[in-house]
Amino acid sequence: MINRKYRIILALSFSQMLVACQGETAQEVTESIPAQSPQVTQPSEATQKLLERNKMFDERINEVSENVFVATGYTVSANSMIVGTDGVIIVDPGNQFSTKLAEAFRKISAKPVKAIIYTHGHADHTGGTPAFYTPDQGIQIWQRDNYNSEARANQVTGITRGARASNTQGFDLRPEQKFGVGVAIPPEITPGGMMVDGLTNKPEVTAPRQRVQPIPPTHTFSGERESIEIAGVKIEMVKAPGETDDQLYVWLPDSKVLFAGDNFYQSWPNTYPLRGTARRSVRDWVSSLSKMVDESPEILVGGHTTPITEGATEVLTNYRDALKWVYDRTIEGATKYMTPDELVAYAALPPHLADLDYLQNYYGSVWGTVRDIYAQDLGWFDGAVLNLHRESPQAQAQRLVDLVGGLDSLKNKARAALTSGDTLGAAQLTNAILALEADNQEFNLLMADALAIIGEATFNAPARNFTLSSSNRYRNKADTTAAP
Repeated sequence: MINRKYRIILALSFSQMLVACQGETAQEVTESIPAQSPQVTQPSEATQKLLERNKMFDERINEVSENVFVATGYTVSANSMIVGTDGVIIVDPGNQFSTKLAEAFRKISAKPVKAIIYTHGHADHTGGTPAFYTPDQGIQIWQRDNYNSEARANQVTGITRGARASNTQGFDLRPEQKFGVGVAIPPEITPGGMMVDGLTNKPEVTAPRQRVQPIPPTHTFSGERESIEIAGVKIEMVKAPGETDDQLYVWLPDSKVLFAGDNFYQSWPNTYPLRGTARRSVRDWVSSLSKMVDESPEILVGGHTTPITEGATEVLTNYRDALKWVYDRTIEGATKYMTPDELVAYAALPPHLADLDYLQNYYGSVWGTVRDIYAQDLGWFDGAVLNLHRESPQAQAQRLVDLVGGLDSLKNKARAALTSGDTLGAAQLTNAILALEADNQEFNLLMADALAIIGEATFNAPARNFTLSSSNRYRNKADTTAAP
């Protein structure tokens, strides 16, 4: 049986242990960890980088060009206000928590809102419209004519409303486990305070939050580019499918400011969301980035993270080149009959791109992109013949048990792996044990402990959140199967 004190420690990141100890020094905290614990006594590099990244999401409003203001940290997306002669234009009004943002913008300019532009249909970019929009005042809301295309595609399955979406975004993690998603820090709770996947340790909710329904566009366009002038400001909206098929970018030709929507933020693009969603075309994404590069912007406003105010065209070019490199290498390797596991290494970024911070796996991931390109263009079969003849998890587990000399032997090896610090090995062996003994309390706890360590050391934020959420579920299952 895993020591109870040990299990509690593993459930917390190092930085949160410092908070929990209420004034104890870091040395005192690390000395409290049992000697046999495989947990490191310092936060992992992944945790340190994510904590440093989160400083980007302090509330701030930057004037990136004359009369162009970009807010970050107020909502999960980046939100912009363009001040014209007799009114303002809002680009991406944020989510249902945008009231504070609207008040902050009004302190900068009290001019009335003349138009709102959605770069795409995601609710974190459209749900804040009621904070800016008053009916019957002639406010224009612009988007493409296929607005909300991804949501309509997802309605076929409904998967994105389930546990995977919540787990990857970290909504159902305990407060001390929340590190955000690498490009934003989501609200502490899900709308309505809902409990996901039977998780019983959800954050406490003082009052239910109602999901705000975005207001649909009043004006749409179907071509490649739509040019308008509002409040004396010349604006071009350009078709740019990528993260969503309804994506557009907003271009201010006079000030050379480009609002990229979610086709750019300071992270590897989320070409494949772990939460599961309608397919996203990497080919289209690369093409849309090329169109943005051709504008030669001086200022680049992403859909999340702080704006790029120096070297914007160079940043966009690197972003496009990196995504194209991964696509081209994946296809090239696939023609050589490489499997997805082999392609992840084969398609790794070249050195001049690999170290750029805005191409790190904060939110999207290179490995996820490679696997999704393969799945889109070649399907699920990876070319490994035995994957055409897969046994059930129980049958595979029994083969492993027979190979190591019995279930007790496998259990000892799993315990030894965790004690020695081989947490992934411990989790893999324990997975086989639980395939045969799903309600085994000790090994549900062991899996929870192994995943807690693995999650703390995982850099990609959605993968980290899902791993920690899975750890919590194993721990909860162990608690429910414990003898009274």
